[in-house]
Amino acid sequence: MDSREEKKLMVRIAQMYYEEDMTQSTISKELGIYRTSISRWLKKAREEGIVNITIKTDIDETFDLEQRIAKIFNLREVIILPVKKDQTAADKKKAVAAAGADLLKRIIKDDDVVGFAWGTTMSSMIGEFHHVDKKDAHFVPLVGGPGPMDTKYHVNTIVYNIAEDFDGTAYFIDAAAVVERKETKDDIVQSNYFSKITELWDNLTVAVVGIGNPNQSSNLVWAGFCGDQEIEELNRQGAIGDICSRFYDIKGTLIRSDLSERTIAIEIEKLRTIPYSIAVAESIEKAPSIIGGLRGEFINTLVTTEETAQEMLRLIEQEK
Repeated sequence: MDSREEKKLMVRIAQMYYEEDMTQSTISKELGIYRTSISRWLKKAREEGIVNITIKTDIDETFDLEQRIAKIFNLREVIILPVKKDQTAADKKKAVAAAGADLLKRIIKDDDVVGFAWGTTMSSMIGEFHHVDKKDAHFVPLVGGPGPMDTKYHVNTIVYNIAEDFDGTAYFIDAAAVVERKETKDDIVQSNYFSKITELWDNLTVAVVGIGNPNQSSNLVWAGFCGDQEIEELNRQGAIGDICSRFYDIKGTLIRSDLSERTIAIEIEKLRTIPYSIAVAESIEKAPSIIGGLRGEFINTLVTTEETAQEMLRLIEQEK
């Protein structure tokens, strides 16, 4: 067969396959050609440019931004939500929480150990799991309670409600996130009742956390856990964010202090080794806090807003 006839055959096979939606077996019978030859001709048609396959990536306005953030920080998955002009701060927080909930619906499976931090974004997930598929999973706090604040933000409230929706098992921490003395913290984490929490932390498969910014209204500050002295020490060491009440700087280096010695929470280095460590956080002010958390590799999956992601890229570019 000369080259002209070959090309005509490739065009005909390609039309039948791609435009007429015929199977390779049907094409084989109609043209009297072996099925394996049809596959070979289709491959050759692509190689010679007779067929050009284009994957449409602009189906979502944030797709490219998600890919860029994922590549910079080597993340497992990035979900970025577009921001509408009339959205309030509460609307954005709720949208991010809903997207985080959708992710959990997709990934949680039987026997998973799912940990939660606390805060306003975390609490916004409550109510997003109605009619979810039931899972024989375990749900556990990653940090102690938030102290003197509305109980709807309490980590035990968050864990209980979400575990109920999944028909899973909930566990609780009956202690504040930060206690007054290191000895008190040691007594609690070494107690018999806390051993189950420690065991669950060691077997964590999914973690869902918020990200605080100590320079704005971080969880610990507005919960009343930090006095002026603690805040000054955090600022001196360059604290830029916190995850589970564990503080770090812009490079993702953990900050060790008297405060960290009194904190009842998972050691966030553990988050580096689990299948899904998900940060659900947004706001331009939190962009540097998110960058620090990503650089510390405490999270491998990010759910945020478009404006937050754009600010992250701006800050990274500014460092060059």
